[in-house]
Amino acid sequence: MNSKKTGLNSNQIKLIAIIAMTIDHLVWTLFPGTQHIWYVMALHIIGRLTAPIMWFFIAEGCFYTHDMKKYIMRLFGFAVISHFAYDFAFGIPYFSLKGGLFNRTSVMWSLALSVVCVALSRSEKIPQALKTILIIGCIILGFPSDWSCIAVVCPMYIYAHRGDFRLQAKDIIIWSFVYAAVYFIFLDKPYGILQMFTFLTIPILSHYNGRRGEWKGMKWLFYIYYPAHLFIIGLLRILLHGNISTIF
Repeated sequence: MNSKKTGLNSNQIKLIAIIAMTIDHLVWTLFPGTQHIWYVMALHIIGRLTAPIMWFFIAEGCFYTHDMKKYIMRLFGFAVISHFAYDFAFGIPYFSLKGGLFNRTSVMWSLALSVVCVALSRSEKIPQALKTILIIGCIILGFPSDWSCIAVVCPMYIYAHRGDFRLQAKDIIIWSFVYAAVYFIFLDKPYGILQMFTFLTIPILSHYNGRRGEWKGMKWLFYIYYPAHLFIIGLLRILLHGNISTIF
């Protein structure tokens, strides 16, 4: 992607994701479960902006990183910390699949697995058959996280289609549709439809100018903010509702 003088840099787009994510998580806490109230659903629609931005910049990170191994290890370390923060935030058992296979851990787990898949696909030392087996394994391992294995697969496609934003936009729509269909069939029909509002991210990402922005601390801000805000969400959950699960 060529750098442009106008448009939005990555810091600005990531800030949009942080704000949307915070709104979404607060709404799950203030209005637990899939409540079919128009303003609750409208606020969750704002939250749909977050995931595609994460997918997109995970793909960008794979392109720009100077050390793929360090990038993977950093993301897995972050995923471990985020697991406890995420489960505490929404009242999910830390080491149990009781209640179902969905949303047992944060999206960071799937994103870390996605980077592993990109690294596997780029490797010239691993036979293609073994690559396929390992990538399928990563996809399966990502199933219990927030956004499930979609957050493993979609960043891979976005990375593969880097330089062609039309294809990247299609990737977001197609894989969001797959997730929405599963949500619609197995969890909640209105909230399944709601998942498709990820398409609202496409106009934002289309204005990405390929630049990071002047401030170099956004990456570390997110690494700190993500688990920190989840911890606060968890405290709020307990104060408002007691030790209950709020995400479903």
